Amino acid sequence: MSTQPPPPSSATPASSDGDRPRLTQLAAGGGCACKIPAGQLEALVADLRGHEHPQLLVGLDDGDDAAAVRIEGGQALLSTADFFTPVVDDPYDWGRIAAANALSDIYAMGGRPVLAINLLAWPTDTLDPALIPEVLRGGADVAQLAGVPVAGGHSITAPEPLYGMAVTGIADPDALLRNDSAKPGMPISLTKPLGTGILGNRHKQTGQTFPQAVQTMTTLNRDASQAAVAQGIRAATDVTGFGLLGHLWKLCRASGVAAEIDVSAVPALDGARESLAEGFVPGGSRRNLDWVRPHLDVDTSVTEHDLLLLADAQTSGGLLVVGEVPGAPVIGRTVPGPARLRLR
Repeated sequence: MSTQPPPPSSATPASSDGDRPRLTQLAAGGGCACKIPAGQLEALVADLRGHEHPQLLVGLDDGDDAAAVRIEGGQALLSTADFFTPVVDDPYDWGRIAAANALSDIYAMGGRPVLAINLLAWPTDTLDPALIPEVLRGGADVAQLAGVPVAGGHSITAPEPLYGMAVTGIADPDALLRNDSAKPGMPISLTKPLGTGILGNRHKQTGQTFPQAVQTMTTLNRDASQAAVAQGIRAATDVTGFGLLGHLWKLCRASGVAAEIDVSAVPALDGARESLAEGFVPGGSRRNLDWVRPHLDVDTSVTEHDLLLLADAQTSGGLLVVGEVPGAPVIGRTVPGPARLRLR
């Protein structure tokens, strides 16, 4: 259900140049795994919640993917910003992944992106600035695939390289996909497999590349979003740095429902489970599981590795949709009751 990315770059991967540092080695974290832990972040922004404005449709209260405000003409204007440290060593692929990830926030709200601007930080004293055009070219190519102009941006020097985009979109205010709109008794669909955090951790530690991970991270969530809106679905989020469990918990908490997940139905990228068994787990994934564990009811058949996969910090993951999306596996359902996640 997702739009395919452009073909891989012919640029030389960063890891193939003996004189060039690997991009992933210049960052403490990688991709969305470098997010501030969910529980800590919620505490930090707690005092900013509840600030009301007559035209604000979606703000900080429920941790949605983008802000939404009603503008003249009755449309909803969506706004988001997303950037992160390198998740792969190839600068062009990093740019593509970061752009697809930023655009996903608009798709996760049921919107259409209309404008993007670049956000860039670069350690100019330790990393060749000549790599910057490759990063920006990757972002521009994915934005072009999405039909979105990239018009300028902002750059600074910093100890670690960072790249992403601020994206503006539009949507029908009555057809927004939100965290607080899930109803009990609905199927739950997932539009991309899990495991990008695990494979990214292995890439960072070993230099081994995983084309299947790059493919899924550079694939747009546009088609899945459009299909969900067309079917009248109103509850969805995307799966990024807080993992499937973290994002599903936030959705259930906002909607006042519980969820049952069939762990065996959750798709994973080739090599993800094997890499997990070999110990390649991002610190962000472990923090995600620690945060959500008090809200889990876990069947004895579900292993700790299963939980780590479901908590894996994804970069540019799929949409988690309360409803059926053609072509996407159904991994569970919402049920009545206080917000809990039941794993079977």
